[in-house]
Amino acid sequence: MPMDTRELMKQVGRIRIFTSRLVNDHLSGEYHSVFKGQGIEFDEVREYVAGDDIRSIDWNVTARMGHPFVKRFCEERELTVLFLVDISGSQCFGSGTRTKAEVAAEITSLLALSAIQNQDKVGLILFSDRIEKCIPPRKGRRAAIRLVREVLAAEQTRRGTDIAGALRFLHHVQKRKAVVFLVSDFQAADYQQELKIMARHHDVICCPVSDPREFHLPDIGLVEVEDPETRAFEWMDTSSPRLRHAFAAQARAARESLVQWLTRYRIDRIDLSTDQPFVDNVRRLFHQRQLRAGRHG
Repeated sequence: MPMDTRELMKQVGRIRIFTSRLVNDHLSGEYHSVFKGQGIEFDEVREYVAGDDIRSIDWNVTARMGHPFVKRFCEERELTVLFLVDISGSQCFGSGTRTKAEVAAEITSLLALSAIQNQDKVGLILFSDRIEKCIPPRKGRRAAIRLVREVLAAEQTRRGTDIAGALRFLHHVQKRKAVVFLVSDFQAADYQQELKIMARHHDVICCPVSDPREFHLPDIGLVEVEDPETRAFEWMDTSSPRLRHAFAAQARAARESLVQWLTRYRIDRIDLSTDQPFVDNVRRLFHQRQLRAGRHG
C-alpha cells in the first residue's frame, strides 16, 4: 500500500535532518571544490585593446561597429544537478531497517542539499520501465526537499527497470552539460551503450545501491519468493549449500562486471548499501576527483 502522508512527511523530515548534519559536518566546502563551473560561458563583448588575443575577436560585431571587438568569457556561475532515480519494484527491498528506496532518498537529499548550498539547480527524473516523473531543475532548499519526498512517495511502484530508456529521455530534455547522479540497483540489461553516450555529454556519477541479502542467501529451508518487478513466484530450497553458493557467485559476478565496466569507461561511482553509512564513500569520490583535477590543472 502507498505510504500515508503523515508517515511520508515524518520520513522526509528524518532524512532532511540526517543529511543536513552530514552536509554541515562532513561535506561543507568539498562539494564546491569538486563540482565547480563546468567550463566557461560567454559573458559580453568589449572593444579590443592592445594585447588581447586576436582569436577572441567577434567578427560580426567588429564588422557592424567598424572597429575591433572581442568576446569576453567567464566561468559558469552555476551547475545543473540532475538525479536519475530508479523506483522499480526491486527498490522496495530491504532486509534490515532501510529499503533501497530509502537509501536512494538519503543520497539524493545529501547531494541535493550540497548542491543548493552552492547555489546550483537540482532536478529529478524518476523511472521504472517508463518515465514516472520529471521535475525540472530549480534552486532552493524547498526544491531539494521535494526531490526526497518524490523518491519516497514512489517507493511502492511494481514496474520493471529500463535504464536505457531513462538515459535517452534525459538526453532529450537536458541539452546543456549537467552533473547526473544515476541511482539504481542496476538490475537491468542493455543500458551500457546509452550510458557511454550520456557520459560523453554530461558528468555522470553512478550510485549502485544494494542489500546484503542480495549477495548472501540465508539458510531458512524451503521458502516462496516473489520477483517484485514481475510478481512471479518461485519456491527455493535455501538449505541447499549448492543453491546458496550459486546465488552468491552470480550476485558477485554481476557486481564485479558493473564495477569493471564503469572503471573501463572512467565513469565515477558511489557504492551504496542498505546496511552501511555512505558518507565516507561520497567523501572518497570527492577526494579522488580533487586529485584528478590537480593532476590535470
